[in-house]
Amino acid sequence: MRSLKQLANWYFSRSALPYWTILILDCLFVVFAGLLAYTVHHGSEQTLDVIGNVSLTLTVFLVCFIIAFRLFHTYDGVIRYSSFSDLLRISGAVVTATLLIAVIMLTAGPNSWLAAFEYADIILMALFVVAFMWTVRVWVKTMFETASKRPNTKKTYILGIKTGGVALAKSIRSSADSPFTLAGFVSSDPDMENRMLMGEKVYPFSDKLPGIMRDNKVGTLMVSPMMMDTLREHEEIVNSLVENGVRILVMPHAREWDGKSDLSLEDLHQVNVEDLLPREKIEVDMKAAADLLQGNVVMITGAAGSIGSEMVRQIATYSPSRLVLVDQAETPMHDIRLMMKNRWPQIKAETIVADIADRKVMERIFREHRPEYVFHAAAYKHVPMMEDNPYEAIVNNVDGTRIIADLAVKYGTRKFVMVSTDKAVNPTNVMGCSKRICEIYVQSLDKAIKEGKAEGATQFVTTRFGNVLGSNGSVIPIFEEQIRKGGPVTVTHPEIIRFFMLIPEACKLVIEAGTMGKGGEIYVFDMGNPVKIADLAKRMIKLSGAKNIKIEFTGLRDGEKLYEEVLNDEEITLPTFHPKIKVAKVREYEFDEVKAEIDALVAEASEADDMHIVAAMKRIVPEFKSQHSKYQVLDKEQ
Repeated sequence: MRSLKQLANWYFSRSALPYWTILILDCLFVVFAGLLAYTVHHGSEQTLDVIGNVSLTLTVFLVCFIIAFRLFHTYDGVIRYSSFSDLLRISGAVVTATLLIAVIMLTAGPNSWLAAFEYADIILMALFVVAFMWTVRVWVKTMFETASKRPNTKKTYILGIKTGGVALAKSIRSSADSPFTLAGFVSSDPDMENRMLMGEKVYPFSDKLPGIMRDNKVGTLMVSPMMMDTLREHEEIVNSLVENGVRILVMPHAREWDGKSDLSLEDLHQVNVEDLLPREKIEVDMKAAADLLQGNVVMITGAAGSIGSEMVRQIATYSPSRLVLVDQAETPMHDIRLMMKNRWPQIKAETIVADIADRKVMERIFREHRPEYVFHAAAYKHVPMMEDNPYEAIVNNVDGTRIIADLAVKYGTRKFVMVSTDKAVNPTNVMGCSKRICEIYVQSLDKAIKEGKAEGATQFVTTRFGNVLGSNGSVIPIFEEQIRKGGPVTVTHPEIIRFFMLIPEACKLVIEAGTMGKGGEIYVFDMGNPVKIADLAKRMIKLSGAKNIKIEFTGLRDGEKLYEEVLNDEEITLPTFHPKIKVAKVREYEFDEVKAEIDALVAEASEADDMHIVAAMKRIVPEFKSQHSKYQVLDKEQ
């Protein structure tokens, strides 16, 4: 017993046995199977009488089997990792060898020395070969899985019995370092209850599951990527599992599984509220966008931000000739530089630390690189910060956008795509109004170019959407930190609601809308159903497993409104090439008038106080009505 254990430790400490060792072993199986088949059919005495002929015949048969083993690569794999496909290859090789032997025997005729074997002997021999080769591989695989189990592994169920669930199960069983042991599967299909899969029982995904897991001492539930919608639809079961101490592991919400590649346990993380927010998967056909961007120079401003960095990743996959990446955040830009060097070394990427409001620097960048496409995502976005600093909102958001737009026209950029926000609709705060002014400027500039009132050929497209999950400074990371500290979780108002979208999905829509637009459009994204922030906080507390965490309502912040709008009351939308993207029909402005107003606003902002700056903003955007802000007095004066 001890020597067997030592042999197992020696074998399993090696990466694999040499392929010739496996081939020799399989050849011995062929010879032994032939002798056994002949003996079973003719008896041991007759076998001994014709052992010479039998040996010669088996030599010919062995050559046929070696040819078949070569054709089907039965000896190339690592036995301990054998799978069903390996067993199928063995079966195919044995059938091929048997047919080849039959052809040789027919050709040789009944009077040849090969006639020592009958066709019944050959069929029996083939069955024995399959049995021996299968048995050894299954035994070694089982022995490996038993020997490699760590003593402190945690039992887990897998939600999902199709491709994704089986892929996770294989990952658990094939990894020597896996901290988990597969204990069963979970399915929402009632017909699968109590069935067996990969030797494990299938349990129902119902309100009984928490009790089943508790009784069987299973503390983890892994969720197949294909079962995420099912998980989202059963909030009560999820809450019950969490309350019973079950750890739920899922794929990151930002990653979509292709349904083919392997799933690694390292890809999983503990479920959070972002994974469970109800949403429809957004399908985007990016071929047209890829055709336009491939081989062109693309500039992305705000490239180190949440939206900008995701756009870098997505656009890099379309093989632009050069990426010009601009942001004033040094450390995040360094991370972007390393990412490009490691993941897309073939793309020339210029990572430039610069302020978009610095006209001289930006002109040098445009003059040197002459981008054909500009995705403008740089902006100050935090409502309370801009409420206290309207000058910065004017300098960075408004003047920065104007500088980039003007340079795009001057240096022949084909298309300028501006990332806007739902806060620009009927703005109630400085940040939202600054973005609306940006929209007005680029839209009026596009109109002037089309009407021949301004020189240039650049097309300007604007995209609007709401909050994105996981963005810097969003409410979810703030709640997570408050929960970690034991609370309270602060929500501004019990009725406040917001729209949410995944960052990758939002960026896909920006790229598609931007590249497909003809200029002058303001594209609005369908954000799905709004989410009440108080409900979001409650669910995050439940998912954390923390106890006695309270929610405190602190009152609306300066400039904040209960709900965000995507369209102005007087606006209508028209359908587009994508069901999730619509075009907003908005009031049109004359560029000369807009330019004069913004010139005056920027010139005045550096010397005026906050009240004068905001008053000037309200003159440009009359629908800007401040809420919960010191600037409300300006609305009363109008």
